[in-house]
Amino acid sequence: MSLTTERAPDPRPAPTPATSLAGLREDSLEVTPAVVAHRGASGYRPEHTLEAYRTAVQMGVDDVEMDVVLTADGVLLARHENELSLSTDVAEHPAYAHRRTTRVVDGEEQTGWFAEDFTAEEVRSLRARERTPELRPDSAAWDGRLRVPTLEEALTAVADESARAGRATGVMIELKHCAHLAARGLSVVEPLLELLARRGLDHPRSRVRVMSFEVGVLRELAPRTRLPLVQLVDRLHRRPPDLAAAGEVTTYADLVSPEGLAAVDAYADGLGVHKEVVLPRDEDDVTVGPSDLVRAAHRRWLTVHVYTLRAENRFLPTELRSGPDPSAPGDVRAEARLLLEAGVDGLICDQPEEALAARDLVV
Repeated sequence: MSLTTERAPDPRPAPTPATSLAGLREDSLEVTPAVVAHRGASGYRPEHTLEAYRTAVQMGVDDVEMDVVLTADGVLLARHENELSLSTDVAEHPAYAHRRTTRVVDGEEQTGWFAEDFTAEEVRSLRARERTPELRPDSAAWDGRLRVPTLEEALTAVADESARAGRATGVMIELKHCAHLAARGLSVVEPLLELLARRGLDHPRSRVRVMSFEVGVLRELAPRTRLPLVQLVDRLHRRPPDLAAAGEVTTYADLVSPEGLAAVDAYADGLGVHKEVVLPRDEDDVTVGPSDLVRAAHRRWLTVHVYTLRAENRFLPTELRSGPDPSAPGDVRAEARLLLEAGVDGLICDQPEEALAARDLVV
């Protein structure tokens, strides 16, 4: 992997890690690690809806995470993926039945309805739905009541709710399927930069960060924006989708190796990593660790956010589950505490109040 340096090196010396009595604790680079609402308060409202964002701000989160995809007419939508049937009622609209198709997205064949085949006005006719109703029936009760917002509407909702609450709330914008869309002649970068500039958010004090699992789009953005950029890191055996599509063999394990972190430091300001990269699990799904990733990243002044903390047993390590029911709540606060003690700079979570409570105990 060869990535050219696009940002000047940080002149500050590497931080000296702090230790706990057990010798495992690492200090966060942030005075107070952030609690980030994943797709809004998605444990309680259908994800990426204005109601989910407002609920998260009301809970007191530091930031709201928003995924974005692109419409046929170049409008950024707040959706986790470009295939719309997982989180909307598009399949129930006879007028759009003929648009169901199969295509390869990020190396995986998918069948459904894709945002890049719809105009923004057409998307306004859709309604959001809970993607896991069996786990979150209370959220599913909102199905059909909430529309699919644009990124601009999402930014407005967070800003307005924050103003009502009397405090600032940041946003973390994740760019999805950038190489896939570029191959279809659609740019995510241009509408993003235009929108942020128009709203006066294109400066380091705006509380906006931009993230992606792809390397290419972050390298493209690095010389064009002063906003903090975050390289997302999936499970280590997987590959960044844009690099995989280009035939490169680079994995996420390569990105977090010493050489990889040096390369990432050339274009990004932080990492957003799968929580099991920081707290690995053994074959019985029991937590072991922490790994040394946070400490290694901090030596390069790269912040580390972890995703995704979810309260249901299905998503927790064996020792933190409350029983065999996958939808029952386990001890996600304990998981949050372990991650905070590992020195992470932010927790991205579906049930923000649990991470906030854990932070109150640790920080």
